[in-house]
Amino acid sequence: MKIRPKKPAPFNPAASDKPERIAKRIARAGICSRRQAEAYIAEGRVKVNGQLLDSPAFTVTAKDIIEVDNVQLGKAEPPRLWRYHKPRGLVVSNKDEKGRDTIFTHLPENLPRVISVGRLDIDSEGLLLLTNDGELARHLELPATGWTRKYRVRVHGRVEEKKLEEIAEGAQIDGVQYGPVLARLDKQMNSNAWLTVAIKEGRNREVRNIMEYLGYPVTRLLRLSYGPFLLGRLEAGKVEEVKASVLAEQLGLSPDAIEKLDGPEKTSPTLRLKTKKGSKARPPKSKDSQRSKGQKNTGRKNTGQKKSVNFSKTRPPAS
Repeated sequence: MKIRPKKPAPFNPAASDKPERIAKRIARAGICSRRQAEAYIAEGRVKVNGQLLDSPAFTVTAKDIIEVDNVQLGKAEPPRLWRYHKPRGLVVSNKDEKGRDTIFTHLPENLPRVISVGRLDIDSEGLLLLTNDGELARHLELPATGWTRKYRVRVHGRVEEKKLEEIAEGAQIDGVQYGPVLARLDKQMNSNAWLTVAIKEGRNREVRNIMEYLGYPVTRLLRLSYGPFLLGRLEAGKVEEVKASVLAEQLGLSPDAIEKLDGPEKTSPTLRLKTKKGSKARPPKSKDSQRSKGQKNTGRKNTGQKKSVNFSKTRPPAS
């Protein structure tokens, strides 16, 4: 009998007057993750109603005044999500002990304070989700949420497809148990090969460790998707916000929640399409025309997001 992982509680973005743990409230404000908030409390950096906290076992309500590093927390904003194309050479961290560049020093200035949903190591590139809500980040990172991470991977060596089948049920490496891994050989060259790899857990350097275990060192790793959200044609270093209605739909929220999330327009980085010389840029299509087009093709609202996690037959990027 297989043990099924416990399903996480549905994500609820609605503000509430009910008491909640202080670390959860700080995470909601997008300051940091819940675990980091607990560390801040232990370091004496958090106050509630002027009193310094020494334990995270403390509940607060909307009436309490919370300060982190002597800066008062504002009201929790609706959760927002961005797609970011992380380039190679950047660390996914607020501060790096070795003084290396981090993604947060390269993000647009008009972006609010955000945290990453999971991480990509310094040598990896591709899709990284960003959010202003620590609880949303935690929810999307949980393996029980069931979202697949898909990668295009270049490895050194001649790949045996039988070896790739060995990791379909998972593998134990250096005492760490990794979950099922779907890997497919896309292109074999003289000394390198391109693979498509899909995982659900997203442990630290998981793809690299598993490929190394099989005898195929990774020389390039590009994340193509995280759940229903795709890298697509987003250029390296660019950021694009996910529409609130799309985010709500992917989280399985009610129409009422979608309306609350949509709210007034928010300032976000402007992305422009490149046009050829002598050609005129086409005006953006209205929401009504996009909706009618989506209904004509599918019979429902077109979210622009991929529902299936099956491998798509795409050419590997140029090395």
